[in-house]
Amino acid sequence: MDSTKRNEDVSHVDVISTKDLLSSGHSYLDVRTAEEYNRGHIDKAINIPYMFLIEEGRVKNIDFLDQVSAVCQKEDHLIVGCNSGGRGLKACVDLLNAGYKDVRNLEGGYSAWVDNEFKGDQAAEQLKTACKFRPRANN
Repeated sequence: MDSTKRNEDVSHVDVISTKDLLSSGHSYLDVRTAEEYNRGHIDKAINIPYMFLIEEGRVKNIDFLDQVSAVCQKEDHLIVGCNSGGRGLKACVDLLNAGYKDVRNLEGGYSAWVDNEFKGDQAAEQLKTACKFRPRANN
C-alpha cells in the first residue's frame, strides 16, 4: 500500500546531472514566482509558481497541481527547481502525492545552476545578480 510522501522521499539531483537529464528528454519545472522567472531561467523551463508573494508574505498557489496537470503527464520525467531548493522540495512532495512518478528536486535550485555558470536565456552576469540568496562575488 502506498503511503503519503514526505520530504525524505524526494530524490535530489545536482546541476551537472540536471544538465545531462535535460538534454536527454527530462522537463524542467520552475516553481519560482513569475517575477523571479522573468529575471532569468533555464532554457525551455515550464514556469508554474508553487507560491505567490503577497503583502503579508508567501502563500501557496492552490491551483499548482491543476496547472501542472494541464501541461505535464504523471509519467513525464520532471526536474523541479526554485531559487535555492526549499519550494522545489515542497512542490516535489505534492507532485509525488498527486501520483507523478519521476520527480526530482534540483539541489540548490536556480542559484546553484547560475553558480555553475550554466547560461539560461540571459547573460551569466545578469543571472548571477538575480539570485538573491547567493553572495555576490568581489570582482
